Amino acid sequence: MTVNLFTFVDLYARVLATCEHLLVKGVEHAQGIHVSEQDMLNWRLIDDMQPLKFQLMVVCNYAQQWPARVAGISVPPDISDQLDVSGFRMAISTSRSFLSGLRVEQFNGRDNIPITFTVGTGMELTLPAAQWLTVFATTNLYFHLSTAYGVLRTRGVQIGKRDLFASGL
Repeated sequence: MTVNLFTFVDLYARVLATCEHLLVKGVEHAQGIHVSEQDMLNWRLIDDMQPLKFQLMVVCNYAQQWPARVAGISVPPDISDQLDVSGFRMAISTSRSFLSGLRVEQFNGRDNIPITFTVGTGMELTLPAAQWLTVFATTNLYFHLSTAYGVLRTRGVQIGKRDLFASGL
């Protein structure tokens, strides 16, 4: 298999499929223990970390925005973390649809294109597109997906490693 920047589009689509799978499992568990969906979205791994809804938001935003930046096309707007479960499911679907419209040609020759982005509370960085996508965005994407997984596991949701491969290998 040849790996190029477009390869990450499929990887990100798989992350979104896993995110939706985990959300469905979380909803099923919350219903089973008589917890509202909104309360479930506010579950946290630990008190000083962002809640499940924030983790879902970041996965949706990064999965579509970073490939767009690298491809040099319009960046989709942020989704809010103030969505309900239905809203998050729609956001995941929208993100997956966005990715399905991307083409390999949009990524060809863009590995070293400089992208300037403000990280956190004002640190502006300029890095090659490939470094942004393969290191920064992908690391963050998996961090927030793993944190969502951890939030759900700590609340008793019956998920395991195989649930991280919801779309197959």
